[in-house]
Amino acid sequence: MKANETKVDKFLATNETIFAIPVYQRNYDWTLSQCKQLLYDIIETGKNDSINAHFIGSIVYVHDDVYTASGLTELTIIDGQQRLTTLTLIYIALYKLAKKNNDESIANRCFKRLINDDSPDEEKLKLKPTENNKEALRHILNSAEGEEFRGYSKIIENFEYFKSAITSENLETVQRGLSKLIFVDIALDRQKDNPQRIFESLNSTGLELSQADLIRNYILMGLSRTNQEKIYKSYWEVIEKNAKDETLNKTRVSEFIRDYLTLKNKEIPNKGDVYITFKTNYPTTTVDQLEEILSELKSLSKFYNTLVNPKNETDREIKQQLDYISRLEINVAFPFLMKVYEDYSKNLIDKPTLISILSLVQSFTFRRFILGLPTNALNKIFMTLYDKVEYNNYLVSIQKSLMQRSGVQRFPRNTETVNALKEKDVYNIKPKNRTYLLERIENFQNNEPVIIEGNSDITIEHIFPQNPDPKWKIELGSDEYNFIKENYLNTIGNLTLSGNNGKLGNKSFEDKQVMNIDGKEQGYKFSRLWLNRDLKEKTKWDKEEIEMRAHQIAERFLKIWQIPDIEVEEQSNSDEVNIFDAEDPKHKKLEYAIFFNQKLDVTQVAKLYIEVFKQLFDLQPETFFTSEIGNRISLTKSPESDGLRQPVRISDTYFIETNIDNVGKFDRIKQALTIFGFEDELMIKYAD
Repeated sequence: MKANETKVDKFLATNETIFAIPVYQRNYDWTLSQCKQLLYDIIETGKNDSINAHFIGSIVYVHDDVYTASGLTELTIIDGQQRLTTLTLIYIALYKLAKKNNDESIANRCFKRLINDDSPDEEKLKLKPTENNKEALRHILNSAEGEEFRGYSKIIENFEYFKSAITSENLETVQRGLSKLIFVDIALDRQKDNPQRIFESLNSTGLELSQADLIRNYILMGLSRTNQEKIYKSYWEVIEKNAKDETLNKTRVSEFIRDYLTLKNKEIPNKGDVYITFKTNYPTTTVDQLEEILSELKSLSKFYNTLVNPKNETDREIKQQLDYISRLEINVAFPFLMKVYEDYSKNLIDKPTLISILSLVQSFTFRRFILGLPTNALNKIFMTLYDKVEYNNYLVSIQKSLMQRSGVQRFPRNTETVNALKEKDVYNIKPKNRTYLLERIENFQNNEPVIIEGNSDITIEHIFPQNPDPKWKIELGSDEYNFIKENYLNTIGNLTLSGNNGKLGNKSFEDKQVMNIDGKEQGYKFSRLWLNRDLKEKTKWDKEEIEMRAHQIAERFLKIWQIPDIEVEEQSNSDEVNIFDAEDPKHKKLEYAIFFNQKLDVTQVAKLYIEVFKQLFDLQPETFFTSEIGNRISLTKSPESDGLRQPVRISDTYFIETNIDNVGKFDRIKQALTIFGFEDELMIKYAD
């Protein structure tokens, strides 16, 4: 490695050199604000005669002994392409302005920073960007004034800014500022240096790359130029295209690979550890091995694309179910659903089976949402669910696996679901979930569905209003009025859909029924919606009516979000159980416990208690001081002065009280797991 302090001006003026951006580099994506900051720095530097130099970072490159047909040297840029590309745009803007002003001196100076003299046309430009940027760069160099570029490009957007910001008045100042820019010029020798390791080091010190960027570089950087092009074009470019939220125009490659690793390893990597996990699992050696890995990723990316973009599914019924899953944001199920979708594409399952599975996933997750069961329990469920598939009994094997789960992982049964639905505040949940709930209830078995999502004409209406007219209190009496307002206001029994919410407002129930201002039929009596059908003939709206309507809607709920009608074997009491489902530990001994997938050889509840809190404190000590759990377990540095009767050390400096019966220990463990969000992480097995 050779590192030198070099002037940008001098570096770009080097003749017979091409600065090649390899395919594994991320796209050029400098924002307008970054461009404005750079130009501001250049102008300020150019104005100030006392400033001799302005540092702009480093440019790291490797010479792979690559030469063009005409003998030009290609330097592969490993780090610095964003700055190098932006500086090129500035020089092009300067060049065009100087030519317009007939200032040949500045024009020639800029030309030498952009163009290799006496080279073939395709090699003239010193900067050789990736394919997706090449056309944009050609456009700004060669197009006539006012000629528009087809499509969107950051290169075009940023160039337009520089073209407008660099004027005849500041042209010389910008030129002077550019002449003072310096950077660290780091030249690598592939025979002696490890470009990938250096790249990782640069990233760890602040280069903002996504996990997908790091993986792409890791895969491609060590290959020859020919193999880079081959692997990128055949595999990675396809993966990048597929793993994208097309509505938001946002890449999801990092998320896709995270889901893939979850599927393969049965363990979910942290969002910031996807690259490290991929690198650990797939040490790249040969092109053949890379192609084997990337072939599977490329294949699954097709199904991931449809999960993220349901509009790309051509079958209307499947598309509808995928759209529901997308609206509920059940992304945690993607590792499982990718494989199910793949099986459908291979004709291993038919369309009714696929639709049943997509519906099952919704029923399972939405029932759990209604009950308020922890969402983190879904991670473990879906990352292993595909392993439970029996190909000769596909759907039933999945149903059985979900139905056999207990505790915080359970598939809520009908009774508890109905009870929770009747009492749940479904008005103040996420708007997407609220719309999904009411839209599906309204449209069940409806051949003329009502679309609520994105429809400003249909809104959610409180039958008993949020701010009731005084008539409500007179008609109901104070006690019932207050009871409804405190307990039933935002529950499913008191909500409906309306195209006239603003008109109905806070009026009395009778007024809401018959409203017909200007003959426009705003009242419930005129509504064609199922949710308003039972409101047409009511003579009152009170606690009893709300409860009856809630029961009616709950029955419809169970038909939409069905539970599988299959028999499952009850788990033996001697099996491993989640601590939340375990029997009272009084007078019981343990055989062992499993915490964070690690077996703990503990036979006494007291030892389990200590071990759990040691691990939790080691993992996340700050939570003990920002929640009530620290006080609950008597966490202290001074056990004697704080009066602990049986203190035990859980860290170098902290102690907890252990003079508690087994039931008390279990209560505290469960409280801590709930606070930390680890409800599904502790399994125990009682000794026989």
